[in-house]
Amino acid sequence: MNVFESLSIALQALGSNKLRSSLTVLGIVIGVAAVISLMSIGRGSQASVTSAVQAVGSNLLFVRSGAQTVAGVRGQQGSVQTLTLDDAEALADPITASAVAKVAPELTTGARIVAQGQNVSTRVVGVTPDYADVRNLSLAEGSFITDQNIQARSAVIVLGATVAQNLFGDSSPIDQTIRVSNRPFRVIGVLQPKGGSFLGSQDDMVLAPLTTVRYRLFSQRTAQGAINVQLISVQVTDESQLDAAKEQISSILRERHNISGDDDFTVTSQQDILATFGQITGVLTVFLGSVAGISLVVGGIGIMNIMLVSVTERIREIGIRKAVGARRRDILLQFLIEATTLSLLGGALGVGAGWGLAQLFATQQINGQQIQTQVSLDVVAMALAVSVMTGLFFGIYPAYRAGRLDPIEALRHD
Repeated sequence: MNVFESLSIALQALGSNKLRSSLTVLGIVIGVAAVISLMSIGRGSQASVTSAVQAVGSNLLFVRSGAQTVAGVRGQQGSVQTLTLDDAEALADPITASAVAKVAPELTTGARIVAQGQNVSTRVVGVTPDYADVRNLSLAEGSFITDQNIQARSAVIVLGATVAQNLFGDSSPIDQTIRVSNRPFRVIGVLQPKGGSFLGSQDDMVLAPLTTVRYRLFSQRTAQGAINVQLISVQVTDESQLDAAKEQISSILRERHNISGDDDFTVTSQQDILATFGQITGVLTVFLGSVAGISLVVGGIGIMNIMLVSVTERIREIGIRKAVGARRRDILLQFLIEATTLSLLGGALGVGAGWGLAQLFATQQINGQQIQTQVSLDVVAMALAVSVMTGLFFGIYPAYRAGRLDPIEALRHD
């Protein structure tokens, strides 16, 4: 008996017990659908994080202040102010830092902003003109901060999309006067909406000249009188120059800070951040897939149970087939094909159900954030393969039991 004959007999046997076969398939359908839909959420989260990191800019390095250690306990990065505006200007030197294209220092503080009877609390980020290019920002209207604004410490401000909407609604805020921590500022621009990132929402913030923030809103200085900055974003000339840029930045800062031991700063690339988030989302994806995989195991146990019942019901049939020449492996193969057919059919239906659930999840929100899902071919192939393997694994024992039946005893069975 060849495989096709065995398959034909298996389909006839399954078709003769449609309800029982359908209920058995249902367990595999639920398992495969759960694996695909939950893993699509994990993959979607991974893609969303990658997109958010890349949206900040391209070929970026982030230089942060070091951590303060008190009584042997090391604090978080940035807990001690070690970076200055002079450091940023040194990193922009094309002679000593040839791999660096642009540098954008930041000085951030919080403030209450009031305009037209509305008020909001948000971040005020002191920046330089290169900030827009380094962070890949675009203007919805107006203009960005210029070198003249930096030199004159102008009281001008660029609004993030959310802040502009909250303060002015649909009307244009350009040339309007707003009060930031009770100081008047003139609005010169509004940013295009960009969404959130690992550095916070880029819509819920306002930008002002770094010198203006330093002298009007944030008066902290170092002991030597230099202007502190909290973060320096460095755009590298080319992706292949990231390592060279890291070395150049570290060398310049060590020399400026007279460092002979541990660095008082950290340099992080987008790839480092993506790798960290990738590990987190990878663990999340595996966890969700493992939880869903339990459903497949339950479905497999259902297959084994039904196949054992089927063997018991068809003992005389097995005896007759053996009496007319069927070998043990023919019986074994037939029941294995029946179990595999059940699991494969369940897997195919589960793929459709899982895809539908993924589309349904993609329409939902959690805390205002749209759920991202991504159904990939490798996940579909893996779910199908696991469903088939489940059918084979849980079908082996019933098939082995059927193949071991003695034909004489089987023919005597009532």
